[in-house]
Amino acid sequence: MIHFVGAGPGDKELLTLKGARLLSQADCIIHAGSLVNPELLDFAKEGCRVYDSASMTLEEVVAVMRECAVRNQTVVRLHTGDPGLYGAIREQIDLLIQYDISYEVVPGVSSFSAAAATLGVEYTLPGVSQTLILTRMAGRTPVPPKENIVELAKIQASMAVFLSADKLTELSARLIEGGYADDTPAAIIFKASWPDEIVAKTTLANLAAEGKRIGVTKTALILIGRFLGDSYDRSMLYHPDFTHGYRTGGERHA
Repeated sequence: MIHFVGAGPGDKELLTLKGARLLSQADCIIHAGSLVNPELLDFAKEGCRVYDSASMTLEEVVAVMRECAVRNQTVVRLHTGDPGLYGAIREQIDLLIQYDISYEVVPGVSSFSAAAATLGVEYTLPGVSQTLILTRMAGRTPVPPKENIVELAKIQASMAVFLSADKLTELSARLIEGGYADDTPAAIIFKASWPDEIVAKTTLANLAAEGKRIGVTKTALILIGRFLGDSYDRSMLYHPDFTHGYRTGGERHA
């Protein structure tokens, strides 16, 4: 069995219980050494083989998986954050299916969740935004034309931009071109939840300058939107006049 496990954003304690159990049982761990907190390898049992996939190709990774499968060994493929976001797991899974090797995916805490926790913010504030866009700038991996930043900016939703910390000048310009005001709140979160985490709050117009000031060009998440501001509507769910299946509104205040 090959277990694709979400390592979480960085903090060792944000690994799921299931992920920790699988790491402790694994005969082989293949991890993204350039991204995953090495402290997570502390869960590995004695004798576990550990591979750093940073220098490996897809074919080399799957070759290790096949070798372990033949030996009936347990493999953990440890991915940063949640494997379902920019994890490149589909191409691995398709090859495993081709070779008739069983697999499962264990979700993890994504950096966009850790970033919100660090800032103490809510992406879906009533009266501000009820939509969160997770996206990235085009780089060596292209972005479908309908998903370019300018088009997404027209929605005016809360936004978390991955893998784009080296393109802040272009990102800011395209978001403003798409409709965000230049004074829209923004934040740069470098290595959310890690001990060396850096947080910088700014505006869209000053995004590139702030990124240059703190010296961040990678491993950072960019948040944009009015959810980072101070104005919002009170939640109806907990409003004293709001009635739902567990409470009748207005009775206690009559």
